Amino acid sequence: METKKIEIKTLLISLATVIFVELVARAAVSGGKLHAMIGLGAARLVEATLIMLIVSVWGGGTSSVGLARSTILHGIRKGVLWSAVFGVATAFVFIALFLLDIDPLRFIYTPLPEKPGDILLFFAVGGLVSPVAEELFFRGILYGFFRRWGVFAAVLLSTLIFVLVHPVASGIPLPQIVGGILFALAYEVEKSLTTPIAIHILGNMAIFSLSGCLGG
Repeated sequence: METKKIEIKTLLISLATVIFVELVARAAVSGGKLHAMIGLGAARLVEATLIMLIVSVWGGGTSSVGLARSTILHGIRKGVLWSAVFGVATAFVFIALFLLDIDPLRFIYTPLPEKPGDILLFFAVGGLVSPVAEELFFRGILYGFFRRWGVFAAVLLSTLIFVLVHPVASGIPLPQIVGGILFALAYEVEKSLTTPIAIHILGNMAIFSLSGCLGG
C-alpha cells in the first residue's frame, strides 16, 4: 500500500466534516426532532457521501481510500472469504472458552430494540449503513493517513481511535479491538476498502443476530 495516500488537508477536512455532522445529528436527536436510530443512519449516510466528495475534490480520488472501480468486486469476494475464515476461528475460540467455563457471548452481546420495526432499523443502520461510513473514515482516511509511519503505527492508531469512539458500558471492548485490527489488516493486505466493509457488515450482522437469539 502507498505510504502517503491521504494528505493532512484531506484528513483535516474529513475530520471536521464528521465532527460537524455528528454534532448536528446529536442536537436533532436530543431535541426530539429525530428518532435516535434514524438520526444515526442519516448522519452516517451524509458522512459517507461527503467523505467521497472530499477525496474526489481534495484528495487523490476514490482510489485513495481503496475504492478503485477495478477492485470493488474483488474486495467484496475477499471480504466474504476473510469473514468465513475468521468465523471458523472464532467458533473454535468460543468452544475453548466454554470448556474453560468462560462465557464468551458476554463480550459480544448487543441489546436490541423491542419493537420489530425498530429491530429492522437497527439492522439496517448498524449492520449496513454504519459499517460503510466507518470504514471510509477509520480505514480509508485515518489508516490511509497513518500508513506513512508504517503498518504497525497505522493499525495501532486507527484501531485505538476506533475503540475510543465506540461507547462501551462495561468490560473490555473486545469486538471493537479485534474488529479494528482485523479491518485494518484486511485493508492492508487486499488493498481494497470493500474487503473490510464486507467483513464489518457480516460481523455486525452476525453479532446482532446472535444477540437477538440470546435475548429471545
